[in-house]
Amino acid sequence: MSSLSNLPPRRLGRAAAPLGWLGPAIALIGFAVLWPVYEMFRISFQHYSPDGFLLGSAGFRNYTKLFQDPNFGPIMLRSLLWVGAVVGLTMLVSLGVAQLFNQRFPGRRVARWALIAPWAASVMMTAIIFRWMLDPNTGALNLLLRDLGLLSKLGTSQADWLGRPDAAFAWMIAVAVFVSVPFSTYTILAGLQTVPAEVYEAAEIDGASPSRTYLAVTLPLLRPAILVATLINVMNVFNSFPIIWEMTRGGPGYETNTSTVYMFNLKQNFIGQSASMSVVNFAVIVAMVLVFLRVSNWKKEVA
Repeated sequence: MSSLSNLPPRRLGRAAAPLGWLGPAIALIGFAVLWPVYEMFRISFQHYSPDGFLLGSAGFRNYTKLFQDPNFGPIMLRSLLWVGAVVGLTMLVSLGVAQLFNQRFPGRRVARWALIAPWAASVMMTAIIFRWMLDPNTGALNLLLRDLGLLSKLGTSQADWLGRPDAAFAWMIAVAVFVSVPFSTYTILAGLQTVPAEVYEAAEIDGASPSRTYLAVTLPLLRPAILVATLINVMNVFNSFPIIWEMTRGGPGYETNTSTVYMFNLKQNFIGQSASMSVVNFAVIVAMVLVFLRVSNWKKEVA
């Protein structure tokens, strides 16, 4: 096989032409993806002072300290619960909303526009608004419950929604679902609008009930759209930071930390351990995506 140097100039130009299009993308991937990953792995084996000064090699000590931390296990379990709850609820709600928006009703266009708002707005701004709403003293929710006399029936004058780990975690899940539903809904809605009308006509002729048609016809045809929405949500939710940070800072203590927030908290004093936590997060998200693709038989969808 002849090398590129032996090709005529015209053929060499044609062979190198794709590099003009691929070159910027490859350079961007190298700068924005590969280089940070390399730095992440490198720093995880270094010993840094809290001020950021390199003190030498740490070997595997950062990983050893991280895995021996009593908070590590509960935080990883909470992270998996966070992803499972948010993604599961998001997909269930999005299926219902997409089915609704696929029907004709007065004001459908306005309703579709309104659904974009939680997705288009800043996630950080949304989290701050919910934090204000849940404030135990001046929050709109407490003021409403107080006016309705519901707080007095509970024997309290205020409810510290974000001060209790269980309530705070539930509210963070609700906010994450709130901001995730629009994208998933529109992805599923796009899938619904590609289903041929003839398929439903055939199911009706065969005497299939609406519920049977939905389970046997609609859901299987929506599988590619659901797969895409679920996969993107898994990655986004696992890496989610603004909602948790703005609502609770991961507190009280470490009770509402996920692995991403914990990584940031470690960075304040333990840079090497924070980098080790980054490597663990990277490995977990890759494993989750591979398992999900394996279970969902994505190759069949591509075929």
